[in-house]
Amino acid sequence: MNTHLLLAVIFGFLAGVFARSFYPLGFTAAGFVTLLAVTALLFAYLDNAKRKLLIILAIALVAFAGGILRMNSAVLVGDPELTARLDKKVTIEGIVFDEPDVRESNIRISLRADALVFAGTTIAIHAGVLVVAPHNTPVKYGDRARAEGTLRLPQSFDTGNERQFNYPEYLAKDGIGYELAFAQVERLSGGERNIIKKSAIWVKQKFLEGLGLALREPQAGLGGGITVGAKRGLGKDLSDIFITVGLIHVVVLSGYNIMLVMNGATRMFSSAPRLFRLFLGAFIAIFFALMTGGASSSVRAAAMAVIGVVGRATGRLYLASRALGVVALGMVIWNPFILAFDLGFQLSVLATLGLIWFTPIFSARLQWITERFALREIAASTLGTQLAVLPLLLYQNGQLPLFSLPANLLALVAVPPAMLATAIASVGGLAVEPIASLIAFPAYILLTYIIEVAKFFASLPFASVAIGAFSAWWMFVAYAVMFGGLVFIKKTAAGR
Repeated sequence: MNTHLLLAVIFGFLAGVFARSFYPLGFTAAGFVTLLAVTALLFAYLDNAKRKLLIILAIALVAFAGGILRMNSAVLVGDPELTARLDKKVTIEGIVFDEPDVRESNIRISLRADALVFAGTTIAIHAGVLVVAPHNTPVKYGDRARAEGTLRLPQSFDTGNERQFNYPEYLAKDGIGYELAFAQVERLSGGERNIIKKSAIWVKQKFLEGLGLALREPQAGLGGGITVGAKRGLGKDLSDIFITVGLIHVVVLSGYNIMLVMNGATRMFSSAPRLFRLFLGAFIAIFFALMTGGASSSVRAAAMAVIGVVGRATGRLYLASRALGVVALGMVIWNPFILAFDLGFQLSVLATLGLIWFTPIFSARLQWITERFALREIAASTLGTQLAVLPLLLYQNGQLPLFSLPANLLALVAVPPAMLATAIASVGGLAVEPIASLIAFPAYILLTYIIEVAKFFASLPFASVAIGAFSAWWMFVAYAVMFGGLVFIKKTAAGR
């Protein structure tokens, strides 16, 4: 019963947030749904035979109403002073509330604007603004800065294959409702910072500095991506190659990469007390989440790691699927925009579900693959995660990678040693720059190998098939069939 109630709360709340994300539901809709819940409870009191089902239904309806209200409270409201000056040149001041995103041609600064400088006076405002400035703008997380540029609203844009990216809602998840284009930015002073986040960003920047001294591009970009979640990545051309063969998850720091670091650290301290090793793993997960700027995949991995640590420390049973549900619920309560408008969150949750539910099924049917070098585990987990995210990826970008399995089998075996070698290369770059290239040679070989695997499979005929745009309802049907088939397989196996 408790499990059913938990699932009712999770799915009911998520459904309410999702519905409000696309339809203008408000207090009236939430009140009506709550009235339905009260009605269900009354019938539960009168009907003993269906009491359990009706109570679960009532809980789900109340959670649905809660989801509506939570998303309704999160909708961004524009600042009237800024809205009145759209498409005009303005000067604003505020605090840089996240690590600046350095791109190839510019830098994108997330500014929590609190002052509008106009005609020699300062007007108080409150808004999140994405400032697009020249590449060499000298600002960092926590700085107070002044920016001058053309104010505008973010616009959706075409991503190809007849698909539109909802850029305004994507930025809204970070509290950003405006853009300041072609901006000139001046650093005014150092501002207040979260000391832990500041430390994580400093470690990340020093790591990348050492990596840049030891390795050249694109190896440095790939190494930074798989170790500390650096956003500079591989450049557009090589990123497209990794997308084509279904290896793009290797480039960004994911839960898989974080788990490799956690497992490595706990092995290193294998002689330490068990509780110390558990908390060390949780600390590493949280620290990596901060380094990535709170990326959904790393936050999800960190939260599940913390739940696992608490569970083991208190002797409680750790159920991964239940932990995932609780983490997803907590993340959506904190920021409801991520449910419908953060692809990273969606892919992370679905990939984890695939790992939990589908991987064991594939593993039992892949006995012909050797366990050496963890090949069977890689094959099963690749099939499980790729199957779970496939409908969503087809809906979002229309790319069907036909060689994803062999590409992942060949590439993922090199990721753990590549992460270790990249870390050694970075330390070498910082400590002994004259011989850093020599120290980084193993990292160079491993990272080059991963890149060449991606290039090889991308060069094959029909490496990726383009799928035209289709309705989201077909995606939901695909998931219904997929998870319905999973339930059938499990019931069939249990009945044998």
